[in-house]
Amino acid sequence: MLSTLAAMKVDYYFASRPPEGAADAAHEAVALGYDGFFTAETQYDPFFPITHAAVAEPGLQFGTAIAVAFPRSPTSMAMTAWDLARQTGGRFLLGLGTQVRGHIVRRFSSTWVGKPAPQLREYIEAMRAVWDCWQNGTPLAYEGEYYKLSLMTPFFNPGPIRHPDIPVYIAGVGPYLSALAGELCDGFHVHPFHTVPYLDQVVIPNMDKAAKRAGRSVADVEMVTTVFIMTGNTEEEIEQAKSAVRQQVSFYASTPSYRSVLEASNWDFGPELSAMSKRGEWDKMVDVVPDEALQQVGVIAPIDGLAEAIKTRYGDRVQRVGFYSVGSVLMDDPDALKQVISQLHS
Repeated sequence: MLSTLAAMKVDYYFASRPPEGAADAAHEAVALGYDGFFTAETQYDPFFPITHAAVAEPGLQFGTAIAVAFPRSPTSMAMTAWDLARQTGGRFLLGLGTQVRGHIVRRFSSTWVGKPAPQLREYIEAMRAVWDCWQNGTPLAYEGEYYKLSLMTPFFNPGPIRHPDIPVYIAGVGPYLSALAGELCDGFHVHPFHTVPYLDQVVIPNMDKAAKRAGRSVADVEMVTTVFIMTGNTEEEIEQAKSAVRQQVSFYASTPSYRSVLEASNWDFGPELSAMSKRGEWDKMVDVVPDEALQQVGVIAPIDGLAEAIKTRYGDRVQRVGFYSVGSVLMDDPDALKQVISQLHS
């Protein structure tokens, strides 16, 4: 029964759309029963849509999933988050990601230091030093290997706000960023390409060890993810969704950055997919992905059993989810979607 499984928060993901559509999207999110409204840094800035959505539906939680940290200075990021925390009445969650070297250097023309986890740790510490300065009048004096902040004059100090404790979430793959989340973050965005063995063998143990070293608990970190859903009202609709997800999985599995997910499930098809991608054999890559991988990476269930299947898959591992829907009919059926969200809340 659904009542025996943990309740979950469910988030609306406003991605790859211009900011002016965010108000209508926020209205839709509330009508369907979503808890949060998350943006991403893809084709559009991740922060502007939140300013629209927060005016339209102030009762939602808002967050970036994610904003790329390193091209922005910690002070610049601190100011944007401070303003959004003020506007949303403390309902803003700052989600940060590191991105990869190619994008940092070639897309943003920023410096890649080669140690993303230690750099992100300092970045968060430096941001919090800025917030402490603004809220409590503490002199700004942060000095690390990558960031040094020592100047904050009254003219540039916005002063205290009602909700200064801005939750910081990070996204990442592998043990190092998982550990950083456990050490000093409020939440962790798990990449949608994951499996339960990966969570149990890599993410949660590393979070737990780092949390204990820092005098915290892994329960202090909210786990967030989007779930590959393969659902429908008929077997034909479910198979259609599986085909679309298989294509996405073949792409992610071809990327060396996600190799730890494959290793946790003892899958050896990553190198083959990488070689095929370099040869441009995109259409053939789906044939390499076995059904077992789809079952472990996503959730396969009819619509009326989807919520229970999601809860059964995650147990108490994840506290809030969104839907990674490709080829699924669920997102085009508001009544069914509203019911699934309600069941996840149960």
